[in-house]
Amino acid sequence: MSGKKSTRKFKTEVSEILDLIIHSLYSHKEIFLRELISNASDAIDKLKFMAHTDPTLTGGDSEFAIKLVADKEASTLEVSDNGIGMTFEEVVENIGTIAHSGTSEFVEALKKAKNTATPELIGQFGVGFYSAFMVADKITLLTRAAGADTGVKWESEGDGAYTVEEVDKPERGTRIILHLRPPAEGDEDFTDQWTLRKTIKRHSDFVAYPIVMDLPAPAGEGEDAKPDVLNSMKAIWSRPKADVTEEEYSQFYKHISHDWTDPLSRLHMKLEGTTEFDALLFIPAARPIDLFRADRKHGVKLYSKRVLIMEDCKELLPEYLRFLRGVVDSSDLSLNVSREILQENRVLRAMKKTLVRKVLDHLAEMSTEDYAKFYGEFGIVLKEGVHSDPENKEKIANLLRYPTTASEGALVSLDDYITGMRDGQEEIYYITGDALDTLVENPHLEKLKAAGYAVLLMADPVDEFVAGALTEYKGKTLKSAELGDLGLKKEEDPEKKGKYEDFLGKLKALLGERVLDVAASERLTDSVSCLSGGSDHMSGLMIKMLKASGHKLNDERRILEINLDHPLAVKAGKIFDSNPEDPSLAETAELLLDLALVGEGARLPNPAAFAKRVARMAASGEG
Repeated sequence: MSGKKSTRKFKTEVSEILDLIIHSLYSHKEIFLRELISNASDAIDKLKFMAHTDPTLTGGDSEFAIKLVADKEASTLEVSDNGIGMTFEEVVENIGTIAHSGTSEFVEALKKAKNTATPELIGQFGVGFYSAFMVADKITLLTRAAGADTGVKWESEGDGAYTVEEVDKPERGTRIILHLRPPAEGDEDFTDQWTLRKTIKRHSDFVAYPIVMDLPAPAGEGEDAKPDVLNSMKAIWSRPKADVTEEEYSQFYKHISHDWTDPLSRLHMKLEGTTEFDALLFIPAARPIDLFRADRKHGVKLYSKRVLIMEDCKELLPEYLRFLRGVVDSSDLSLNVSREILQENRVLRAMKKTLVRKVLDHLAEMSTEDYAKFYGEFGIVLKEGVHSDPENKEKIANLLRYPTTASEGALVSLDDYITGMRDGQEEIYYITGDALDTLVENPHLEKLKAAGYAVLLMADPVDEFVAGALTEYKGKTLKSAELGDLGLKKEEDPEKKGKYEDFLGKLKALLGERVLDVAASERLTDSVSCLSGGSDHMSGLMIKMLKASGHKLNDERRILEINLDHPLAVKAGKIFDSNPEDPSLAETAELLLDLALVGEGARLPNPAAFAKRVARMAASGEG
């Protein structure tokens, strides 16, 4: 039959990636085969899942397999499957574009690698299909969706355009024909059966469906080719740990994660009892590119008796453990379970509770070196659990690490902080902000540091929520260095106190509704001013984040604290004593408020006015 046909241009981002792939240097060109086989396996998974509710989709063909056909004379390699297939629209959407907002990051990463593309880049950025252009100068794709009457042919030479048309295709599934370039010196020949056998064994041995290749029949036994299964199809997660080698673990991780680097750590468990399941979970060595994207996928697959029932099972693990990759296989779940049913499923809730406990215990047992690597990549995500998982808050808190004002940049645990507390100290002091270098010099810490108290420096935005949820740890209250009474005030002479209270009252009147109050500081030793709040107030960082997200605050005013021993404050106090209505006091009040904002790294409402004010005071010799 003939149907619609068109020649189209690739979207700009695809053309750029194709150009980079074709003209870059690759040290592991065999990655293309792993990617195509992985796509074929996914297509079969999807069909099997959909066939649970609509058995007619298989059309009587339920012997699933992935087939390789190599033709040395024609210099072609075919990879085919009898999976879900694609419609015309799906081919255009899936092959003609990249539904991936990390495309520009891929291009940047490739350029940084000086045009030497590594397997990690292909796997990390999800452009696996296009990796076939490393070895092929033309690709033909023939596909027919399950339940469809019409097939689709897609073809491209990687030159910025492709053709797509409706064609006859008798069988369901997808067939990809690679028209191979002649191998360069040192490159492998992917029409050679031993090259294919070695590549499959190394990278795709754990694919759950047979990967078959037709081999010539022995002489005298007819002309039919003999199918040969190239992979073991072993469910590695169901085997005893003692029977699995490090190499097998590593290759299985790479197969399910599309990451060519070895995992940092793994957790292989077999649970028996009321709820029985096998699980094999991996911690990547590096942060996935989509870790903080809204369209990210959880990397854990859910099986029931070795049959995949959910590719992206968000119900198995909480969001703060979304960095994990792996599989969980339960014999207690129905094959027809839906995502909605899973949310209320008793068995799954029990599995999730056990998995979370086991993962957190595993993190606590990692070596110091490995945990430091993990925390550098995923600590910011793990922190989310303190406020989102109250049941495990204490366990997660035990895993937190922060630099302090006394640790010289080293990260310390809360237990280590408590061990190093001063005699009689009952509170864990902390301060939140959005930049570590600003926090280290934050004026709020001056008196605490002078008195020998270490302060946790919490420089990730999520730390604001950590501090809000973790009000105490092992009997020690967490205390913000910028909120409430720090208990560091000295006894004041009543007469002196009365004098400076009038001065502070004048500053408050001059600043009006922009501040909640003006008070003598118990926090400052070197700086002249800072902004603080009561113990029930929001921190400066929380106010900043809420305003940045568009929230309207009823009252964002804070207390302006003045260091009355600072020369600027002393001079202003003398001016006030001689003439409470001196006009220069208004300029001093404005400067004190601006300096407090500058000290905590906040944006000034009027930077130009601040600059002029400082210049005028410097020129006149004031301050």
